[in-house]
Amino acid sequence: MKDSDTMVLPRLGSAEASVEDPWGEGHGVPAPGRPATDAPRWRTAAWLVPALLMGALSVVGAGAPGLRTEELATWARANSSWRDNWSLLHSSDATEAPYHLLMRAWAEVFGSSDLALRAPSMLAMTAAAALVGVLAARMFAPATGVLAGLLFALLPTSTRYAQEAQPYALTLLAAVFATSLLVPAIDRPWFWRFARYAGAVALLGLGNVVALLLLVGHGWAVFAFRRDKALRWLAAALAGALPAAALLWLAAPHGVSLARNAHPSLSALAATPRELFGVAALGAVLLALALFSLPLRYSAAVCTAWAVVPPLALLLVAQVTPVWLPQYLLFTLPAWAMLGAAALSRARLGWAAGVLAAIAVIGAPAQADLREPDGHQQASRRLAEVVERRLQPNDGAVYGSSDAGDGRVGRDLVAHYLPADRRPRDVLATGPQRADGRGPVAECADVAGCLRDTRRLWVIRLGERADPVQGIGGAKERLLRTRYQVAQVWRLTGLTLALLVNERSDL
Repeated sequence: MKDSDTMVLPRLGSAEASVEDPWGEGHGVPAPGRPATDAPRWRTAAWLVPALLMGALSVVGAGAPGLRTEELATWARANSSWRDNWSLLHSSDATEAPYHLLMRAWAEVFGSSDLALRAPSMLAMTAAAALVGVLAARMFAPATGVLAGLLFALLPTSTRYAQEAQPYALTLLAAVFATSLLVPAIDRPWFWRFARYAGAVALLGLGNVVALLLLVGHGWAVFAFRRDKALRWLAAALAGALPAAALLWLAAPHGVSLARNAHPSLSALAATPRELFGVAALGAVLLALALFSLPLRYSAAVCTAWAVVPPLALLLVAQVTPVWLPQYLLFTLPAWAMLGAAALSRARLGWAAGVLAAIAVIGAPAQADLREPDGHQQASRRLAEVVERRLQPNDGAVYGSSDAGDGRVGRDLVAHYLPADRRPRDVLATGPQRADGRGPVAECADVAGCLRDTRRLWVIRLGERADPVQGIGGAKERLLRTRYQVAQVWRLTGLTLALLVNERSDL
């Protein structure tokens, strides 16, 4: 009887491959055939190339779109007194106070034009692209860092929020910064590393309380791979979350305002990929790439937890309170880019370049749309231009007090885009906008008495409405229907403007 032949199976990957790196890819190991001396160049390219691309995409056309609802609120706060901004801490909007205080200080130095208000977001997103490249280079390889930064910069959503005067870009930067500090802290747990991590978490929570769901993803990675460091991580995470907890405590007596009427309906969930990635097809591309970076190694597991766990956690929270807004998940975008880059880095250079080119082509129409006057989903500047061209002396304006924002959007729009001598008179207002930092404008109860002999009225409503007067507010609606006739209606993106007259001969 002969012994059976012995089959020897070759080892895949390096001999040093471990549970944390089963493919033997290593960290920062130069690709085969590339001299080790090229590594410093790739590390420089990992932050420089994405930063240049993101900076260029952020600047081009940044001033073209009109300010949307939330951006108009940012403008109003930036032009309010310090006292009014500090008073936000004692309102339902307390969680927004840090950003508005920052923008108040920024406007003090740089002004409050559309471009000036968007500049902090542009700088934050450019810095985030650079940091994404650095983090991916450190966690995977230098070439992967270049790919990750480029992927992140090419997504239309990155450009969209780089050009928006809202806290989301700053929050995303804080998320990348916190994750970049997490990895060295749990690998080499020194006190000051955890202290820096706690500081980054504090910035994250001050930018957007909901973004603290990133800690759930961080916690999963820590408990899965560095369980012996879990208590130290937990202490740092809790310390970093304290400032945001304080804001929630201040807002609690007034009713915390995070996202009104933002329930995770089926239509809202279906729209999330498009809102998060700019184009639904890009979400599918990144998801497909991410499948090739499943958590078979520590670095990919950290990114997977960052990308997947916070949305699941937000979905659970949204079952209790209405907080489901796709922009709240913007801080997961770098993780998707890094997972996609990790997959692309295993392909040949030509294939990787082809995928990047395809992503740029798919996103090009969305990139162009973002730079249109209504690129931020509301044609606010166009509406103001229509009013200014057709304004006549003694024209009045009426706003929808029952609309979202209690009519503040229309009043902010007129105050921002029209000079004081070219504005229709706010015929129903009895006080200033945002008195003591909060609350809608008080309107007179005697609508007929306040209108007096005003013969032409501009009606400005939020949303595109078939009937510009319907639902504008009980007594107002009745009087406008009986005394005035709708002469002309402009349905602009996200807004409705109507001219009402009490005599046709006035046209």
